[in-house]
Amino acid sequence: MNITSAKFITSSQHVSQCPKESYPEYAFIGRSNVGKSSLINMLTGRKKLAKTSSTPGKTRLINHFLINGEWFLADLPGYGYAKASKKDREAFAAMIEGYASLRTNLVCFFVLIDSRIPPQEIDLDFMEWLADSGLPFVILRTKTDKLNQKERHLHLSALKEKLHETWEELPLIIETSAETGAGKEEVLGFIEETNGKVTGEEKRDA
Repeated sequence: MNITSAKFITSSQHVSQCPKESYPEYAFIGRSNVGKSSLINMLTGRKKLAKTSSTPGKTRLINHFLINGEWFLADLPGYGYAKASKKDREAFAAMIEGYASLRTNLVCFFVLIDSRIPPQEIDLDFMEWLADSGLPFVILRTKTDKLNQKERHLHLSALKEKLHETWEELPLIIETSAETGAGKEEVLGFIEETNGKVTGEEKRDA
């Protein structure tokens, strides 16, 4: 897939404010400071499409972008910000649960995890919630350029071993780097292939 246009549509505090469900939607989510904005900018080829910040927990809204006039990219708030109050954490959980259950055009979550650290319970819990809710997801391991080949292999093996404690069949895992562009073809290829399937299903149902 070649991205020729990436247009910011709106920022929403509640799912009811999100744009009309006119296109297939892919949601990007992960712990605060996992490199989500940088990865979105790399994937779309737009340096400032998603706002980056050195301050974790900056994104508090659901940001929608229309890509190629064909599909929505939803940039969701980061979870697990240590300084967030209990009230804020509960509000976030309610927002994401509402978003996941009410967006009928939602096709898949991309769950971003930091490739440099061991599997975190908050990431594992979130993915288990997605699975229990019947919501498809793909794991994107970020910042792989910060590791050498041996380190990447060891961390990836540790992640798979941890996931195997819950699942027999593992979700798709893609290695990415906002710095080198690693994973771009795989992510966009997955979206292109999935969009083709979604369109085919809609035609059959029509």
